[in-house]
Amino acid sequence: MTKKFGMVLILLMALGLLLVACGDNTATSSPTIGAAPNLNGGTVAPGATTALSGPKDSGTSAPSITTVAQGQASSTLAKVSLSLDWVPNTNHTGIYVAQQKGWYKEAGIDLQILPYADGASPETVVGAGKADFGISSTESLVQNRALGQPLVSVAAIIQSNTSGFGVLKDSNIKRPKDLAGKRYAGYGTSTEEALIAEVIKKDGGTDTKIQNITTNIAGYQAVASKQADFVWIFQGWEGIQAQRDKVELNVFFLKDIGIPDYYTPTIIANEDFLKNKKEVASAFMKATARGFEFAISNPKEAADLLIQANPKGTFPDPELIYQSQNYLSPRYKENAPKWGLQTLKAWTDMPKFMFQSGILKDINGKPLTKEPEYNKLFTNDLLPQ
Repeated sequence: MTKKFGMVLILLMALGLLLVACGDNTATSSPTIGAAPNLNGGTVAPGATTALSGPKDSGTSAPSITTVAQGQASSTLAKVSLSLDWVPNTNHTGIYVAQQKGWYKEAGIDLQILPYADGASPETVVGAGKADFGISSTESLVQNRALGQPLVSVAAIIQSNTSGFGVLKDSNIKRPKDLAGKRYAGYGTSTEEALIAEVIKKDGGTDTKIQNITTNIAGYQAVASKQADFVWIFQGWEGIQAQRDKVELNVFFLKDIGIPDYYTPTIIANEDFLKNKKEVASAFMKATARGFEFAISNPKEAADLLIQANPKGTFPDPELIYQSQNYLSPRYKENAPKWGLQTLKAWTDMPKFMFQSGILKDINGKPLTKEPEYNKLFTNDLLPQ
């Protein structure tokens, strides 16, 4: 999604931050947004998975109640918190659908959605146990695990990467290697420049340096205003938004230019939380899967529920939500047997590429010397059977 929907929304979220404590801001967060906000949806990195504020004060402990596992109503609901990676968008629709439909409460869950905020990524917040779940991406989770964060992906929100590098159609950037030396309006994550360098190399370029700049606007608007030459966007959000604004872009999709396809965004959790509160976690995921399955079959009503769930003015252009939802709904599950399912192949290909390219760094900023344990990066165990 686009990085900021407007100062009004930011001020509203800032108020929410006053209720929570601050968390560590050392973890890296990378674009996550498969459409809508994170990177692409916001104005920062595509699929951007950025931090959130709010998570701090939400306790991570959830009452141990047997009724949660059975999906029965209970007078005592298990408190569960989820840290967003950006402002609310269509990457999150299934979550808001389940909340609006009352499916979390039906599953024994009292869900608190923590707003996005600069300063602490969802990976940091979840890794520190300040939130139970968060919205992330493959590249963010893998890098943060390399830093020692006990994170695991529990569901793929979208089955394929819909992000890429957007440039003005009438610019002199005609292919990926032309990105060399150009101005990039990034999200400030540790993996961006290294990944862009690999993209340039894949297209035969030898000069892989770029100008990583800061602009006063984010997303494709930075390119449209000529403040930057290229940005990382998600087709399902900023790609559609650019079309609505009559801004003609060429997009170099990562999966089309030699980068392994990967899941973005994903839902992540803390390994300790899953170990100690597996019944609660399973109940949360059952309701969440129900919400996304509904959005797959009912894009218009799902978009309505997303809009209704958020304060008036959150979405200045409602038609963007409907068009984005139409784009994403068939991509949530795509060819997978059920929503959220993840494969070892997907969780091997991109992490291995990152390792072999020297993108993954340890806590000291040194390239990892040992490959990640790919089978420990994700689990399908919490998805409903």
